[in-house]
Amino acid sequence: MNTHKHVSKVLICTVILFFSALGLHAQNAKIKIDVDRTIGEVDRNLYSNFVEHLGRCVYGGIYEPGSPLSDQDGFRKDVLEAVKGLNVALGRYPGGNFVSNYHWLDGVGPTRMPRMELAWARLETNQFGTDEFMKFCKKTGIEPYFSVNMGTGTIEEARQWVEYCNVKEGPYFAEMRKKNGYPEPYGIKYWSLGNEMDGFWQMGALTAEDYSKKAREAAKLMRLTDPSIKLIAAGSSNYRPNADPNEWNATILKELIDVVDYIALHIYVGNPDNNYYNFLSTPLVVDQRTQIVKGMILKEMEKAHRGNRPPVYIAWDEYNVWYRARTDESMQGTRALEEHYNLEDALVIAGFLNAFIRNADIVKIANMAQLVNVIAPIFTNETDLFKQTIYYPLELFANNMFGTSLDVFVDCETYNTDEFYIGLGESTTRQKDVPYLDVSATYNDGSVVLCVVNRNKDKAIVADITSQQGDFSDVFKVYEITGPDIKATNDFGKENVSTMQKPDIKAKGKTLTYSFPPHSVTMIKGRIAR
Repeated sequence: MNTHKHVSKVLICTVILFFSALGLHAQNAKIKIDVDRTIGEVDRNLYSNFVEHLGRCVYGGIYEPGSPLSDQDGFRKDVLEAVKGLNVALGRYPGGNFVSNYHWLDGVGPTRMPRMELAWARLETNQFGTDEFMKFCKKTGIEPYFSVNMGTGTIEEARQWVEYCNVKEGPYFAEMRKKNGYPEPYGIKYWSLGNEMDGFWQMGALTAEDYSKKAREAAKLMRLTDPSIKLIAAGSSNYRPNADPNEWNATILKELIDVVDYIALHIYVGNPDNNYYNFLSTPLVVDQRTQIVKGMILKEMEKAHRGNRPPVYIAWDEYNVWYRARTDESMQGTRALEEHYNLEDALVIAGFLNAFIRNADIVKIANMAQLVNVIAPIFTNETDLFKQTIYYPLELFANNMFGTSLDVFVDCETYNTDEFYIGLGESTTRQKDVPYLDVSATYNDGSVVLCVVNRNKDKAIVADITSQQGDFSDVFKVYEITGPDIKATNDFGKENVSTMQKPDIKAKGKTLTYSFPPHSVTMIKGRIAR
């Protein structure tokens, strides 16, 4: 017997036993799913998007008459197919900052008048307007969601737009629509009362009190024209150090709780300091702000007079990563806001979507801003398009995460961030105990879907996934989004980041174990037998 080998084995075993006794041995992370512990129903409208007259989102994006890639109505056929892949629920239109100086009558009828576009410093031809957007919605299966001009517009102008879109026949603007070649009303259900009216950058910006008064009167006229519509109030978008977003939200909820159906919140995040772990924690801000506004809603609902109408919900109707294309030059003209995304951006988007699922009881609408070219998942040139990295998490969620959101238990290692800016110009935050595994889950008629972001840049995390009610049954499908490194990007003819289907998991019993790769998004989909 080799004495040296024997001594080495004894020493190794002794070291293992010593550290095990101290509780220092490696343990798997834990994810526990209980189909009886529910949060709320996942609304399909969480998978929505946004089209604004900004840069190449409309012209040269979804709409390019004369291009060999376009159909007879001027819509890019390759863009239509890519949009369909995202299974978009609502399409918010036409802005954004653009809407606060947009007059819808300029964009209908045979004669279109070019206007100075003041929000993004370009010429607006008005070649594309209400009727063209409705054609786009019909081609893609998107439900329209219109924003009215609460800046330079009037409450009567807002009412007239509802009449044009939703009244079948008789009054002037309904007959105008018929004369323009659209005999049937569009029946647009969702209408927001302006955009970011708390922001000093908004044309016609108002105080919370003045906005509430104008919004209430606009809502009155719009509902008298069509009582079936749903209205969204402009909540906080200004989180700069000298702003008071909580006071804004509290005021408009107090004043409009009996009027509106949703309050809209906006968030953009970035990584200008190139700090991966700070950046990957930013979706937690959605959780935190959601809970604050939820508390305000519950407070006002106690004294609200809403009859049999549902409670007020939250619409995160603008969210995205946006920090590279934020210089003065990159925010103006026909090439404005053309952000190019990498893998870490896609991880953050998956984190946003997880946060919306985790708050499904109160968050019922979420619109990624925007759809094509402008801080967008789809990017075009004159002859081609490619899907940006952020396309893939949205596609995964929008085609799989439905049913009831589950209150998932997660136990894994955590980290703390430095103090950092969430987005350009916003106030700072410091996040504590950020879990490396960011998780959401849905349950629908026996089918369970789990989405896990592994925030750890360098290490795979092995997790035991346990069903506390019922057994995992048969085969689980696994989908993964990752890439060669966190800075990997896509481009024309070059796809480094996409969704890959991994080998199935054979699952029986109450526990399955999976190793989540570093810097990845993983979706696991199968059934639970009860």
